[in-house]
Amino acid sequence: MDKKELRDILTDVSNGKLSVSEAELKFKLEPYTDIDCAKLDIHRGIRQGVNEVIYGASKSAEQILSVAENLYKNGQRMVLITRMSKEAAQVVGEKLPLFYDEVSKIGIVGEKKAPYGHGKIVVATGGTSDLPVAEEAALTAEALGNEVVRLYDVGVAGLHRLLNNMDVVMDAQVVIAIAGMEGALASVVGGLCDCPVIAVPTSVGYGASFGGLSALLSMLNSCASGVSVVNIDNGFGAGYIASMINHQNWGEKS
Repeated sequence: MDKKELRDILTDVSNGKLSVSEAELKFKLEPYTDIDCAKLDIHRGIRQGVNEVIYGASKSAEQILSVAENLYKNGQRMVLITRMSKEAAQVVGEKLPLFYDEVSKIGIVGEKKAPYGHGKIVVATGGTSDLPVAEEAALTAEALGNEVVRLYDVGVAGLHRLLNNMDVVMDAQVVIAIAGMEGALASVVGGLCDCPVIAVPTSVGYGASFGGLSALLSMLNSCASGVSVVNIDNGFGAGYIASMINHQNWGEKS
């Protein structure tokens, strides 16, 4: 259960659609559920606004299924799984309603939330090679209830491609700028738009890029104000933070 679902329950009680006893029953979940392979944080959505997310790397297909199944049965309408292998997706998909994207390795059990944030999140990439990280960010943001606009292959090697799409960038509530190599895209975007920019360095590049370290350092040293940086290839982290920004004080303003 997340904050929006909590608010919906309280609204239903206020409107007489739900009795106090029925609402109480929905809150009688334990703070966490121990399923041997994991301790599930059932109330994280109430505390933080977003339910627990499953990090699929290094977990067996059976472990992912067990965690996802228990979260789903405990009332979590949408379960997000990152870094999920195709083999794990096949196992989980046999038991649960699963959407799986092979490019980003994102799995979504249940339904994505309908967009309800303040505006649009633009996900921009330097090149097509950055797509796995970009789609991880985009699908994470969509799963968390945001409208996402994809602006791919607009790197600084052909700057006119970005400049021809400035209307898209300037219309954003948040921009996620994803790039490998020298990571210059984040600084350029940060110097052109009037919203927060979340920079994501990727491990794309030749030898001296050091697996994304070069892009990371470039982004950390950006002279453009309003640029923050997440870790190398961390599309999930960028999508999550962008969603938080896009939903900031949403409940109070709605």
